[in-house]
Amino acid sequence: MTPLPRGPVMLDIAGTELTAEDRERLLHPSVGGIILFARNYASLRQLAALTGAILALRDPPLLIAVDHEGGRVQRFRDGFTEIPPMRTLGQRWDHDAPGATDEAERRGRTIASELAAQGVDFSFTPVLDLDHGQSWVIGDRAFHRNPVAVAELAGALCRGLRAGGMAAVGKHFPGHGFVTADSHTETPVDDRALALLENDDLLPFRALIGDGLEGIMPGHVVYPAIDPRPAGFSDVWLRTILRERMGFDGMIFSDDLSMAGAGFAGDVITRADAALTAGCDMVLVCNDAPAADMLLSRWQPAPSRDLMRRTARMQRRR
Repeated sequence: MTPLPRGPVMLDIAGTELTAEDRERLLHPSVGGIILFARNYASLRQLAALTGAILALRDPPLLIAVDHEGGRVQRFRDGFTEIPPMRTLGQRWDHDAPGATDEAERRGRTIASELAAQGVDFSFTPVLDLDHGQSWVIGDRAFHRNPVAVAELAGALCRGLRAGGMAAVGKHFPGHGFVTADSHTETPVDDRALALLENDDLLPFRALIGDGLEGIMPGHVVYPAIDPRPAGFSDVWLRTILRERMGFDGMIFSDDLSMAGAGFAGDVITRADAALTAGCDMVLVCNDAPAADMLLSRWQPAPSRDLMRRTARMQRRR
């Protein structure tokens, strides 16, 4: 195992086992983690072998993440419990809040125990966006329209995750549910004022930060009343509001820099620089191997004293 501190880049791989090219990328000093997709999964045994190979590459080991929320966004299926969309918890909360909260905690335990058993550190969950009924890309991934319900249900899910030894990542700060555009294909714009956001979409983030939320992922959404830059590239959002005013001291992961919503910042190197300068700790580059290679060959990120401390909180308890 190669002794090598974690860097600020999270990458993906193409298949169900590591190739020589994958190993070369993952051993680059700028890399600190890997995100897995459905294409990387064939069976429980195969996934355990893959994560074992990844964990054996470096010391400390790379973080291994996945989008495993349930519903439409559950990368691993066969051999895993099918997790219903989080909206189903919100629907139950309307007539049985205690039962919905208990079920949310059980789902968190299930997600954590099943992923941890296969060597995965954490899932990018929970979704804290409010269901304003306007965003199809969020849609039933959201727990509810009511921020109190979202905070209670997501908080219970996080308790379940932690009971299973797993950290949580709230997304998509400060809220993606109000816009109709999909940040995978364009840059959404939310014209609301900060005061309105503080009394609505930001409430679940504030509540979970108070409960010790380990990670947050900002969205590629522009809030021009606050800053002309998308939230994930905005020091106003990440340093002034999230860190200073809301007191968050956990990991900030960029959303995928290959998404069209990140095009505001230029090429992948400019995007990565802008995200780190704004306050992200780790940047994701997914589904674009040439961009990943360009970033690793030409980008020289500034060292971060906080990166190792924050990434350590994201490791599952082994």
